[in-house]
Amino acid sequence: MSVRDEIRSGLDSSAAEQRQADAPGFVGRRHEIAQVRRILAQTRLLTLTGVGGVGKTRLARRVSELLPRKYREGVRLVELATIDEEDLVAPAVAAALGIHDRTPDLVAQLIEHLADKQLLLVLDNCEHLLGACARLVQQLLHGTSRLQILATSRQSLGVYGERVLPVPSLPTPQPGDGTRDIARRDAVRLFTERAATIRPGFHVDTANARAVARLARRLDGIPLAIELAAVRLRTTSVEDLVNELDERLEAPALSTGEVGPGTLARHQTLRATMEWSFGLCSPGERRLWERLSMFAGGVDVETAEAVCPGQGLAREDVLDLMMGLVDKSILCGAEPHGLGARHRMLETIRAYGREQLPPADAEALRERFIDHYRRLVERVRVDRLEPDQIDRLRMLKPELPNVRVALDLCLGRPGDAPAGLEIAAELWSTWLVTGALSEGRYWLKRGLALVPGPSVARAMGLWADGLLAHYQGDAAAAGARECLALARQLGDEKALAFAAQLSGVAALCEGDVEGGLAFLEEARTRHWARGDTGAVAVTLYLAALFAATMSPDRAAGYGEELMTLCERRNATFFRAYALYALGMARWEQGDWRQTEARMREVVAFWRGTEDRWGLTQCLEALAWTAGVRGRYERAARLLGAAHLLWEAAASSPARLRYQARSHQECAERARRELGAQAFTAAFRDGTRLGLARAIAYALEDP
Repeated sequence: MSVRDEIRSGLDSSAAEQRQADAPGFVGRRHEIAQVRRILAQTRLLTLTGVGGVGKTRLARRVSELLPRKYREGVRLVELATIDEEDLVAPAVAAALGIHDRTPDLVAQLIEHLADKQLLLVLDNCEHLLGACARLVQQLLHGTSRLQILATSRQSLGVYGERVLPVPSLPTPQPGDGTRDIARRDAVRLFTERAATIRPGFHVDTANARAVARLARRLDGIPLAIELAAVRLRTTSVEDLVNELDERLEAPALSTGEVGPGTLARHQTLRATMEWSFGLCSPGERRLWERLSMFAGGVDVETAEAVCPGQGLAREDVLDLMMGLVDKSILCGAEPHGLGARHRMLETIRAYGREQLPPADAEALRERFIDHYRRLVERVRVDRLEPDQIDRLRMLKPELPNVRVALDLCLGRPGDAPAGLEIAAELWSTWLVTGALSEGRYWLKRGLALVPGPSVARAMGLWADGLLAHYQGDAAAAGARECLALARQLGDEKALAFAAQLSGVAALCEGDVEGGLAFLEEARTRHWARGDTGAVAVTLYLAALFAATMSPDRAAGYGEELMTLCERRNATFFRAYALYALGMARWEQGDWRQTEARMREVVAFWRGTEDRWGLTQCLEALAWTAGVRGRYERAARLLGAAHLLWEAAASSPARLRYQARSHQECAERARRELGAQAFTAAFRDGTRLGLARAIAYALEDP
């Protein structure tokens, strides 16, 4: 396979493995690592500061690799570079913690989840979200007792109790150093390691030591600048490389908002190095660098070929130009992600590329970018009843940072706001399955505020927001009434179908069983008439769950219809929801054996997904069946395992009509049969299992 084919396909090959092995490793920083460990033993908040490219992120990640054993609940990394909205900081933290945010007050949910946990939270790249990060950090530290936070930022957060550790450049050779001492300096070690990937066998010797030392000092020991410079060894000698740098760095000082003479000098050095690297690129490579900087979440070759061409850049040239940028270390090599491979830029390089993008090119790129992601979201909707539902979800997840960029671009201009609202509404099932309800409602509310007039886009936005509100425990009635009134005003069949569905949910939440089911049956009829089988499936699922405790036979009918529909369409992902809904109906009919069989099948399927909400409810139901069989200790353990997941979701079975009674009966009977002390011990054992072990326990032969 050629390198060209490798970069296009992203498939494993000897060349790909070699490229991965050649990636520069972690060099030096022993003193800084020791400092971080010492300070974390004394404080709950440490911020690593320094200019872009100095290695704050690498240091934080290295520390997080070394410290997990010190924290009972481990270390969680939150990457903030791909987020541009302050309101999305808390959802990003929730996602990193595996919390499915199901309440409007996500910060309170985070505090409750972290209240007594011994955990290190790493917040990487805070500088562009400084205010939001500072507020969240302050709230989390105030509301918890054992949480520690390690942040990276170009400036401190300014939170009370914060310790700040400036991250220096790598040590460079000193005047008078001999060849051996030069080779031992960390800046030189990094250069040597990177140079050896360009020129195999490269090492520091008496012939090149002085030039290498001069180069390391000229670059102020900044890791990113060193790596960018080392790429030039492909076509030039170390001595010529130093001379080129001398010419570039003799340019007049650049203005910057960062203070301090040392900081200023390092910032100017990195800036000049990137300008030098930019100048060494071909015109086509420079255009592509500028345009790829739009992709916050990285990009695959096919997407780059779809979005980046135009204004002097031909589609057939994109692949070769990407290869050139990989060779120059502007783009990182292909990394496996989702169903394919993606290329990304370091944030400092990406920010420089955005600065260089000409306004005329930016405007055309903006339109292509929005159009691409609007069509992508429509094409890979998870709620469509198709055989590849799981693949759709895996395909969409790595693209979510780029989808956020598209949403922000749309909602930044009134004329494009309807398109942004449509994208946010079409993502409703992704927000739900991934547990990102707060983020979904954030985008929906922004869009609804910008699209106040009567339109199908507003009706669908109201529907999606109302459905997510229901899952968060918010009343959906007000949104349902407006959605239904607007749909009737518009006379649009799609809007009428979804408005009836939301009205059914709202009515059932208020206890109107007959009225709610009547609305849902109307929605089912309208969806069938439009040929929208995915919407039919969602409607049947809602009807089966809500009817289970009130009319089990009707619920079973809805569940059977949903199962038939899923099997007919070979929709395995949604079939798991059908099994769960049918299992709940069978439970209310008194057939616990069928319930247990259904739930075990669903758990076995969902263990390969990240749908913790579904797994929580299945573990809960399996506790009930264990109790009916007289396995009270097992029931107590499963209740404990489910409890931990309910807590993470800031929910409880008491808040769900179809869970509350059975949960209470199971817990009371197990406590009575085991005795309070034995029940509590088994329950606590369940809370300590963790998700993976809880799933394995649930699947054991009962």
